[in-house]
Amino acid sequence: MALSKLLPLAMCMSLFVVTSFGKDFSIVGYLPEDLTSMDKLIELFEEWISNHGKIYETIEEKWHRFEVFKDNLKHIDETNKKVSSYWLGLNEFADLTHQEFKNMYLGLKVESSRTRQSPEEFTYKDVDLPKSVDWRKKGAVTRVKNQGSCGSCWAFSTVAAVEGINKIVGGNLTSLSEQELIDCDRPYNNGCHGGLMDYAFSFIVSSGGLHKEEDYPYLEEESTCDNKKGELEVVTISGYKDVPENNEASLIKALAHQPVSVAIEASGRDFQFYSGGVFDGPCGTQLDHGVTAVGYGSSKGVDYIIVKNSWGPKWGEKGYIRMKRNTGKPAGLCGINKMASYPTKSK
Repeated sequence: MALSKLLPLAMCMSLFVVTSFGKDFSIVGYLPEDLTSMDKLIELFEEWISNHGKIYETIEEKWHRFEVFKDNLKHIDETNKKVSSYWLGLNEFADLTHQEFKNMYLGLKVESSRTRQSPEEFTYKDVDLPKSVDWRKKGAVTRVKNQGSCGSCWAFSTVAAVEGINKIVGGNLTSLSEQELIDCDRPYNNGCHGGLMDYAFSFIVSSGGLHKEEDYPYLEEESTCDNKKGELEVVTISGYKDVPENNEASLIKALAHQPVSVAIEASGRDFQFYSGGVFDGPCGTQLDHGVTAVGYGSSKGVDYIIVKNSWGPKWGEKGYIRMKRNTGKPAGLCGINKMASYPTKSK
């Protein structure tokens, strides 16, 4: 059977919004009747293509992507029937195999020889904790950004934490440049081929600050470090601190004061299609993705951490994921308690 159309419409719309070809999408992007026949599946695929502005060069490539799409849809539907705390949906990654997705969108590089600072240096040991914190509501979080197919999650995690402390201490929320880290932060970090947030914090300190995003915009690829931008305004930090490893209480204490860079294992298939709710796994603790914790709270008796991702606003809850906390495991869900750190800034 051939696909019904060779060229998709160019319009790119959100699955969470309205309609395509006159049919409403459910919150997860498909309806039960879409799974009943090949014709229905092809129609759904064409709608998905239209919504995301996908273009395939050949009919063979389009057919291959349709087969991948079908397999992903099967996983999404089967998972949604089993889990209750969160749900998966058809997002822009639905034509990627899981291996392709991991190769393109993860990029944390954890070295076994890496040393962490002493827990005695942890700043927020004895503090009173509010019941919930959301730094988005406090104006300390910029819009959700999109790293694209460059493995630069480490840079986005770093930048979001620096943007947060700069707003908290200095009063200004300024969108900063991930591209500068990708181009200039060498040799310990490796651009689109991965990196580590602590190294990036150290680079920002040693280089004298980070430029604004508008002065050093994101390219989704590695480029030459632009030293000429030294004359433009930069945002500085004083240093950084590591949160004691495998200590969720300490992570929450730090998070009560500022956004925190965290590392997680995001290579599970459910992460690719997470659409909403409080995520509670399954996932391991082999850290492979850098993100930013921007708050914590509870919903229907379930405690969670609010995490800002860098896969664009169409993924998850407008670019965020709520990850279950108080799991009883030292490393936390997906290893979120294993390698957290935060920048410091003097007034």
